[in-house]
Amino acid sequence: MCSMAVVSCKKKENDLSDIKVDPEDRVIQFDSTKVAGFFTKYPDYKEYESEIRQLYKKHDYHYLWFDKKGVIEFAEAVFNQVNQISAEGVPAKLPYKEQIDNLFYENENKDPDVNSELLVSAMYFFYAKNVYQGLDANKSKETGWYLPREKTSYVAYLDTLMKDPTLLKKDEKEMIPLYYNLKKGLQKYREIEKKGGWEKITMQEGVKSLKVGDSSATVLQVRKRLALTGDLKSASQSTVFDEELANAIGAYEKRNYQNEDKLITPSLVKDLNVSVEDRIKTIVVNMERCRWISPKFIKSGNYIAVNIPSYKVRYFKDGKLRLESNVVVGKALNKTVVFSGQMSYLVFSPYWNVPKSILEKEIKPGIAKNKNYLAQHNMEWNGNSVRQKPGPTNSLGLVKFMFPNSNNIYLHDSPAKSLFNKESRAFSHGCVRVQKAKELANAILEDDQNWNASKIDKAMSAGKEQSYSLKKKIPVYIAYFTSGADENGNVSFFEDVYSRDGRLASLLYNK
Repeated sequence: MCSMAVVSCKKKENDLSDIKVDPEDRVIQFDSTKVAGFFTKYPDYKEYESEIRQLYKKHDYHYLWFDKKGVIEFAEAVFNQVNQISAEGVPAKLPYKEQIDNLFYENENKDPDVNSELLVSAMYFFYAKNVYQGLDANKSKETGWYLPREKTSYVAYLDTLMKDPTLLKKDEKEMIPLYYNLKKGLQKYREIEKKGGWEKITMQEGVKSLKVGDSSATVLQVRKRLALTGDLKSASQSTVFDEELANAIGAYEKRNYQNEDKLITPSLVKDLNVSVEDRIKTIVVNMERCRWISPKFIKSGNYIAVNIPSYKVRYFKDGKLRLESNVVVGKALNKTVVFSGQMSYLVFSPYWNVPKSILEKEIKPGIAKNKNYLAQHNMEWNGNSVRQKPGPTNSLGLVKFMFPNSNNIYLHDSPAKSLFNKESRAFSHGCVRVQKAKELANAILEDDQNWNASKIDKAMSAGKEQSYSLKKKIPVYIAYFTSGADENGNVSFFEDVYSRDGRLASLLYNK
């Protein structure tokens, strides 16, 4: 059976511009005492009771989704969005879907009842909370996420949507760009899943690597795998490792921020063998994390973003990427915290004030074994604490970037340059070491007339600590995304360095 509601819904699937919601049509009122009975009948929607009561109190208990002719067109548009919710990376299932389906598939000019009206409202809140808000702030904190979460009234937002239904489709206003890139990637990986995914690659035991010119059944398996994700344009049946395959492997490694050796190695095979189902779950998990960041955070166009799993920091200026650098982050025992701050000053030739925990666990035992320990490490007592003097061997390097916070975390240079070349870079005590610290200082101060490249060089090598307050603070966001994607939906996957994806996935898939 194909009702007018279904036809209208399909008609409006990609065009919401001519849907009109007339407040004057809200002439049907219902008995407010019947609201309680709805939640008795449909207990799975009880989590939205407070907001549903608030919504109807605001509208004096008038029907919002029905008029004298039946279900309004905007309700059909919301219903259509809910039916596509899996494309938004939401694994949750709509409660009482059969009853809601019946409202739209069998509701031709039927007089409304309170339960039908409230079911549509509950459907709206289910959609808004899952797609726009995601898990509540307390649950996101359970996964180690301490970036501020913006509070939104989805009661008020419904009025906004009714005034402009196209907002249901307007990407850029609701989420950060990464969300929509990942959404495209999710579609790609689900298409691969529908076709059966990919076969497991096997590598002969004892073989450390395969290079151009080598012949192996593994080569053909890798060809097929890379062709599925678009890294290789097509998969020939050749078992000979050629330049085309080497370049495809290099492209794959580059996209995933891996060292580009263009070889088939056990580690590459292990990475390629992660199932498409697990890759989809990773994309879904990171789309959820996107919901936790308001687009307002990056609206100014000037900010610094650190992503822990990709070991990268990016400085955006006027909305454009100004600088990207490798970073070293905290090891598992000293995790770098996910939070935000305001970079307010730089310190050139800094002292390193040794944290108490390091003093007790490392410095004092070192002094006990070697009376010259402090001198050999360019350190000195400073009252009851120890600090390392400025200089090229200082653990903070030659400059640090300060955004005061209770976690005592900041960005800084490092004398241990070799660590930046490693693929996994979780080595610090929590702070973020920046490979291109000098370049970052230059980029931050390039519009400040008090500084130029020569002065910055001099300050960094002066051997005397010097602080400089920025004329305009720069927002800093330290986040945790184990996948990213470009505007074409080409997905990158990064090491889940703090093993947080599983916890978040269980929260999402078991809702």
